[in-house]
Amino acid sequence: MSVRPDILNLHKEMCKYIIGQADILDHILIAVLSNGNLLVEGLPGLAKTRAIRALADNVECEFGRIQFTPDLTTANITGQMVAIKEEGTEKTILKFEEGPIFNNIVLADEVNRAPSRTQNAMLEAMEERQVTVGGQTFKMPKLFMVMATMNPADQDGVFPLPEAQKDRFIMHANVEYPSEESEMKIIELVRGEQKQKKEKKERTPPLPQETIFKARGEIDEIKVPQHVLKYMVDFIFVTRYPERINYELKSYISIGASPRASLALDKTCRALAWFRGEKEVTIEHVQEMVKPVLRHRLMHTDRARKHKVHSDELIDDIIEKLEIPKAAA
Repeated sequence: MSVRPDILNLHKEMCKYIIGQADILDHILIAVLSNGNLLVEGLPGLAKTRAIRALADNVECEFGRIQFTPDLTTANITGQMVAIKEEGTEKTILKFEEGPIFNNIVLADEVNRAPSRTQNAMLEAMEERQVTVGGQTFKMPKLFMVMATMNPADQDGVFPLPEAQKDRFIMHANVEYPSEESEMKIIELVRGEQKQKKEKKERTPPLPQETIFKARGEIDEIKVPQHVLKYMVDFIFVTRYPERINYELKSYISIGASPRASLALDKTCRALAWFRGEKEVTIEHVQEMVKPVLRHRLMHTDRARKHKVHSDELIDDIIEKLEIPKAAA
């Protein structure tokens, strides 16, 4: 029996926390179902932190939050070796004291408020699901996900994200201002939550971690037709060789997406298809996922920066001009 209804119910519970930001909730769920990390960009106050808490509060998990600041150290993230006296003796031993990265769901809040050296402390955990300290390796929990929020690059006091770190996020989601109607509902929602806290109403039991692992197993069975797979690969290769579309596109992209992007596109498209109740990936699924999967992986030329050309515009151009392979008869 499929666990999809349980995941849909999780999504429904998460939607009770957030109004006017449906896309970010979808992206969080797709990221966790794809066993990936998520980067979320937006101005302060747009419910980025609240969105990841909506997941953590509705899943059986340990939640950790790291507030990134210019003076944050690597040890504040990963933990450190500490010298302690062995009980009953004068002998001193080294013991590893875990940092907040050792949780199931980790919020790296305002990750670009810290310099690159500090941000890099998360690279091993995000990719290899382990941390090495003092020559020893410590494994992350089986359910592990980093959601990092970042402020727009044109704000004061922010540092650039290293390319190697950005590539370790399976998706990059953007959060925009809500509509007027949504903003009124947000006010009403917060009022209702304050009242609920006073009344101490019972909440829906959290989703067991095992359900997420079973969902990932079902997603592994989602089929990708050959013409859809070719379209994915063609899309990635156009970012590397944009002259295949035209030389204007080439003048905006200096470096395209790596094979890690191909794997991310495959995983997220299969997760999306499963989430929508479909048995195979379609071209439409790919076109829906290429922006969050690729927008942080395209390196721009000086010309693109000068003309303020964004990745989303370049991806839209590729969607419009890239030929769609025909399905086998």
